[in-house]
Order: sequence, then structure tokens, then C-alpha cells
Amino acid sequence: MKKRHIPILCIDFDGVLHSYTSGWQGPRKASDPPVDGAIEWLRSLLGCPEDEGIGPRYLDFKVCIYSSRSKQFLGKQTMKTWLNKWGLSWYEIELIKFPTRKPAAFLTIDDRALCFDGIFVPSKTLLTFKPWNKEK
Repeated sequence: MKKRHIPILCIDFDGVLHSYTSGWQGPRKASDPPVDGAIEWLRSLLGCPEDEGIGPRYLDFKVCIYSSRSKQFLGKQTMKTWLNKWGLSWYEIELIKFPTRKPAAFLTIDDRALCFDGIFVPSKTLLTFKPWNKEK
């Protein structure tokens, strides 16, 4: 039987899951709440109903959370502990991959990235970039 290819979805932690309203406080501190809907959305990607904890049934993607914290001492543990504090079970957290290098993903979701559309943006324009939660 041929193994089904499951594409990788790489999700940034700060600014996508963790609201990051206090800014960077080091790799071992994630003190802000989640972005609205983040935990429910993440759970839906894992295919684990909130009350059942069944899996792994990767519905569409192998979920990876990658961050600048990923290579830092206790950075991955900080993200896992934060996810548990905000509602994911340890079982659900174990279904998520926490790579120390950015994976070759089918899709990456990051608050500090531009989607390349074939046009190279001038440096002066790049310097004005603001993430979604800092627009105003």
C-alpha cells in the first residue's frame, strides 16, 4: 500500500497563534493570549474534536509550528506549555511537529512575510511593512 503524501503546513507562533501584543520578551516567555480563534483553528487542523482527543487523523496537513524560538533553549517547551495553557491537550500537542529548522512546507502562515507575486518590491516599500496587528 502506497503511503499517502500529507503536505506540511508551517505556522509561525508569535503574531499568528500567540497574539504577541507585548512584543519579544525572550524565547522562554510567551505571556499574551492567543489570537482570536487560533486554538480552535489549530484543533480543527489536527482533526481532534475538542471533547474526544482522537487522532492522528491529519485531515489535510501535517502541522508544524516553527518560530525564532524553535532553536532557543526551552523555546519549543515554551510554545508547547503555552498551547496547553490556552486549551490544547498534551495529546493534541504531541500531534504537532516543532522543527528546529524551517521545513519545506506546502504553505507557510506568518505575520511577517509577503506573498511574492512576481514583482520585486523596492527597499523603501519593504521598510514600511507592518504585520496585520500593527497596521494602524
